[in-house]
Amino acid sequence: MRDEKFLITGSMGCIGAWVIRHLLDEGASFVATDLGEKPTRPRLLLSDEEIGSVHWARLDVTDQAAVMDVVSKNGITHIIHLAGLQVPFCKANPSLGAAVNVNGTVNILEAARHNEAGLVYASSLAVLGPPELYPNRPVADDVQTAPTTLYGVYKVANEATAALYWQDWNVSSIGLRPYNVFGVGRDQGMTADIAKSILASAAGKPFHIRYDGPLALQHASDVARIFIGCARANYQGATVCNLRNDVTDVASFVNTLEGLYPQSQITREIGTHLPFPADLSDEGLKEILGDVPHTQLESAIQNDFEMFESLISTDRIDLRQLEQ
Repeated sequence: MRDEKFLITGSMGCIGAWVIRHLLDEGASFVATDLGEKPTRPRLLLSDEEIGSVHWARLDVTDQAAVMDVVSKNGITHIIHLAGLQVPFCKANPSLGAAVNVNGTVNILEAARHNEAGLVYASSLAVLGPPELYPNRPVADDVQTAPTTLYGVYKVANEATAALYWQDWNVSSIGLRPYNVFGVGRDQGMTADIAKSILASAAGKPFHIRYDGPLALQHASDVARIFIGCARANYQGATVCNLRNDVTDVASFVNTLEGLYPQSQITREIGTHLPFPADLSDEGLKEILGDVPHTQLESAIQNDFEMFESLISTDRIDLRQLEQ
């Protein structure tokens, strides 16, 4: 059996930074890639010495030759594919969004095919439609997709492509559908408001969450461990899995945050709900992993608050992200 070695795409993102954190803690061998070269989010989690110890590589996932080269030359055995453009970027530039999110994933599947590497990739709950389409709860992995954004359409394409790679070439893959990921390093998109509210509380600043209602929360550290576990699972087939963890609502989250830190000044946009179901089944994920990593909500909030306090005190985090 080959020695284990990971490839991370999109390593400058929040989940990518947490994947690096956990793989470093394990002493695992990996190559961290991204199109960007400034490790802003990893620096929130890693010391300067650790940053210097990481094998970084610039990678454009739309370049098939470059993807094949980095996988083959580094003896990659497991691929954690996180690179992608989010909802507003896909809407602003649909061609680029398709190139990165769809063609880029095809290139990763090709690399996995020719190098027999285990593959887990980031899909999204954006493949689903509004909650009223799913009367049976918790919502299963195999329900009808109904994306309402180009980003969601591209993720549906990825899931279907991965299924055909298994059908035609026996390339195994697991697609994961995170919902509202929060934690240190989460700073982009509307659903980042949960993470930002904890940062604002640590900074002693008011913050307005731009939505209300039910949601499923997954801590970034747990999500990273789920990706790592799925990459190692030796799963045979092509599947997609919802993530569940804390099924709650915004009001309850705010109450929990204020119970821990009464100085918090958090408000919410009452009556504005996120357009996805929150009560998600994770039975498929449990079948693959057994125990799904899950930090209880109070502990996750406390861990984030303490990390944010430290980052603020050492001037290592940009509080301008709190300005909406």
